[in-house]
Amino acid sequence: MNIKPKHIFNAVSQEMELICPEYSTIRSQIIRNINKQFPPNIKSFDDIPIESEYYKTKRNENFMIFKNTDIIIFQSPFQAYLFSNYHKNIFADGTFYAAPKFSYQLFITRTYVGEFNINKKNANKFRSNTLITTINSHFFPNINIKYCVWHYKRSLEKQKNILCYHEVKNNNDVYIYYKAISNLPFINPNYIFDIYIIIKRICQKKKYINFLQFLEYFNKNYLLKYNVNNWNYYENIEHLTNNASEFYNSNLNNIFPNKPLFYKLIYILKEEENLSYNDYQRRTKGTWKKKQKIFSATDEIKILIENYRSKEINLFYNGCKRNESIKLWKECLIDLNDININLK
Repeated sequence: MNIKPKHIFNAVSQEMELICPEYSTIRSQIIRNINKQFPPNIKSFDDIPIESEYYKTKRNENFMIFKNTDIIIFQSPFQAYLFSNYHKNIFADGTFYAAPKFSYQLFITRTYVGEFNINKKNANKFRSNTLITTINSHFFPNINIKYCVWHYKRSLEKQKNILCYHEVKNNNDVYIYYKAISNLPFINPNYIFDIYIIIKRICQKKKYINFLQFLEYFNKNYLLKYNVNNWNYYENIEHLTNNASEFYNSNLNNIFPNKPLFYKLIYILKEEENLSYNDYQRRTKGTWKKKQKIFSATDEIKILIENYRSKEINLFYNGCKRNESIKLWKECLIDLNDININLK
């Protein structure tokens, strides 16, 4: 069974030449024939069976591990092994488009296998899959949540464009303050509020009215509403974004231009699981081509932060006051402005 038949069609049509119809004219018929190979479609979450021959991986292992009235989880023993042994950093992202009509969201979780980290774009994150009908906080209790830095910056950029675009564009001081706020996820969180207050007081004195509205937005949403540790990466510069999970979900969305049939989705998830399994086996056996590590903006940030961390330690042992540490991390924010931080 091939969920992507266009590749086969292209190869066959080249042999048939002029007598082969256009793919666009027979695409719907091909998709209907593929769908007929699956069991009757599931119409509601309650209709999902507890047991099914389709809940087996290509290695004939159990793939569905949990189901209740709201959630069904698919995870192979191989994926369970990875999550048991590499659970320090787990990445998650949900997609509405690749979820069947009767469900709310398809939620993909990925774990990070550190010894395979030789290139940021390599597939060194392995996944598990959750289908959800409703979202409740008790699904994921007692976890340390980290928000994606790219989304943090994107959120600030949107508000900047709404509240103070011209002020930031035309005033270099305001631009520097805006960049400082956008780079706060990288510095020691113990001084974030102090630096925010300093910037706010300067803006009040100089009457940067529009930017003060932006600062108020930042205060309400990122200092009061959310825990700073949820969006600060001072202790873990290595994983700043959720790009790998979002990229994978985007690929799923491309596979399913419309919301998929339940069993077609399960088939694709099992195919992806098998690809990850084979990839992991090749890597553990050393039968993969090692690529040279690419020096990225994340590496630059990490080196810079470690440098300032050392400076702060020296200040502490020299008996310096807190104000000196605040001044130090303000300087760090200025240095961060010189790094081209493109995280997407």
